[in-house]
Amino acid sequence: MHEHQVVNPATEEVIATVPAATAEDVDAAVAAAGRAQRAWAALAPGDRARQLRRFAATVDAHLEELARLEVREAGHPIGNARWEAGNVRDLLDYAAGGAERLTGAQIPVAGGLNVTFHEPLGVVAVIAPWNFPLPIAAWGAAPALAAGNAVLLKPAETTPLTALRLAELALAAGLPEGLFHVLPGAGPVAGAALVRHPGVAKVVFTGSTAVGKQIMAECAARVKPVTLELGGKSPNIVFADADIEAAAAAAPGSFLDNTGQDCCARSRILVQRTAYDRFMELLEPAVRAFTAGDPADPATRMGPLISAAHRERVRAYVPESAPVAIRGDAPAGKGFWYPATVLEAAPGDRTATEEIFGPVAVVLPFDDEADAVRLANATDYGLSGSIWTRDVGRALRVSRAVAAGNLSVNSHSSVRYATPFGGYKQSGLGRELGPDALAAFTETKNVFLSTDA
Repeated sequence: MHEHQVVNPATEEVIATVPAATAEDVDAAVAAAGRAQRAWAALAPGDRARQLRRFAATVDAHLEELARLEVREAGHPIGNARWEAGNVRDLLDYAAGGAERLTGAQIPVAGGLNVTFHEPLGVVAVIAPWNFPLPIAAWGAAPALAAGNAVLLKPAETTPLTALRLAELALAAGLPEGLFHVLPGAGPVAGAALVRHPGVAKVVFTGSTAVGKQIMAECAARVKPVTLELGGKSPNIVFADADIEAAAAAAPGSFLDNTGQDCCARSRILVQRTAYDRFMELLEPAVRAFTAGDPADPATRMGPLISAAHRERVRAYVPESAPVAIRGDAPAGKGFWYPATVLEAAPGDRTATEEIFGPVAVVLPFDDEADAVRLANATDYGLSGSIWTRDVGRALRVSRAVAAGNLSVNSHSSVRYATPFGGYKQSGLGRELGPDALAAFTETKNVFLSTDA
């Protein structure tokens, strides 16, 4: 039997050993999911909604357990982990409401009646990442289930425990056996088998752009639809007319939350030149106050990185000669810790264009609005970003000019389960969340009924 050890990134202790799914396991799961899906899709939408609400209530009854599990396997601070578990509950509730609102259309045509139906795809594969294991698993699974599909969830190798527990809670809530099944294992084995399987109708992947391209190519060979949420190098644009104190106070959370392991991290801080010195003066104490430590302590704001290998990847972006402007503190001893770091950089620097995926940001000055937009768009990514200004007209102009899928003004909040989420350019393909999420897991069928005598 193939197995994988799960390591607590804050202590480096092995906390579980999990069987790793094989291609044969995937075959069996797809067959079982297909049988369960046909019965699930045949239910009245209100009955599917009722079962999903029971699932949400069961998750709600186990929020603290799920949060503590997330702390242990992913190193997330407990406050973050509680929010993540609550997001799963809320998304299940929200998606359940859509089951009875997945309406087609009546289209006026000559000679009869034309109607459309949204029909479920069948079996959907959701391949989730390690940076937000709980919520992102639900981003794909909840709307897919609500639309009448079965879901096979492949969690990241490093963070399978919360996914496995969610599957247990789904069964406890009364969801049919095989309908929502978790396949922990290696991406090149279990993940690849799901992507290639002819019984899988769609793949939802969140992860690196490089792997996303591989999955897209595999799906293209089978004309299989995909939703891809990939990398980011998001800008935090601070204009001189903004509330500089508020912008500086909020900036650390925008790139240090989840230890920077966030595709929405505002890791490029663009500051108008006339406000640059004042902003940097205020930013330093704000960064140093973003405390790193024991993830189980409610006072902790930043935990460890996910693994030793990932820490080395982050460290490679900050050699001894790096232009460090601000550096915070990190615990010594066991754990994959890395300190909060702010670099001064030039626009073409590697650190200003590549996704570091750690607690590292670069800060660059700009001259005017056009310069800010040019710098903001000088990347292959386009997932998120923030704009700080008191000028509403400027906020709207810059929001329309920045090539990104999710922007916030005088805020760093990108993700809400009730609004669409996704990226431009190499940040992904398609949208998740929001009122249209269920439709992404359906085929549209058009039916014409002749009324001619």
